[in-house]
Amino acid sequence: MAQPYLRRAVYAGSFDPPTNGHLWMIREAQALFDELIVAIGVNPEKNATYTVDERKTMLRAITTNFPNVRISAFENQFLVNYAKSVGAEYIVRGIRTGSDYEYERSMRYINHDLQPNIATVLLMPPREYAEVSSTMVKGMVGPQNWQEVIRRYVPDAVYEKIMQDHLYSAR
Repeated sequence: MAQPYLRRAVYAGSFDPPTNGHLWMIREAQALFDELIVAIGVNPEKNATYTVDERKTMLRAITTNFPNVRISAFENQFLVNYAKSVGAEYIVRGIRTGSDYEYERSMRYINHDLQPNIATVLLMPPREYAEVSSTMVKGMVGPQNWQEVIRRYVPDAVYEKIMQDHLYSAR
């Protein structure tokens, strides 16, 4: 018996840490596809705050309501080639600004050159998430009342992890 056609997509990022903007993207993308692979792209040139395992744990915690989401990681390969290796026909990317659009437009053409059968799907988050980034969240940790400020930008499980790590490092 033939297996039913499965629309599989990859949504990749550093997720260091995952934000409410990432969660919005995951929520939207998982509704569009039969399976969504949320993949941590490991860049050895970047100094990550959280290990890959910590980021996987946070992503699993915030995606428990989405049975069609799988958490993964990849290193030392182009995203489009990773997508092909996991049988995905789609890459999901977010556009927050005009410069994001220009970058993603260029990457879409390069990805097509490398893997013509993989399409890029661009999602535009609502305004309240458009300025949220992992870098922004990490930059807010420290000043007075930072806990109250970042709580609005990250899911609860991520907030708890940040608080746990901050309390541990303060000792």
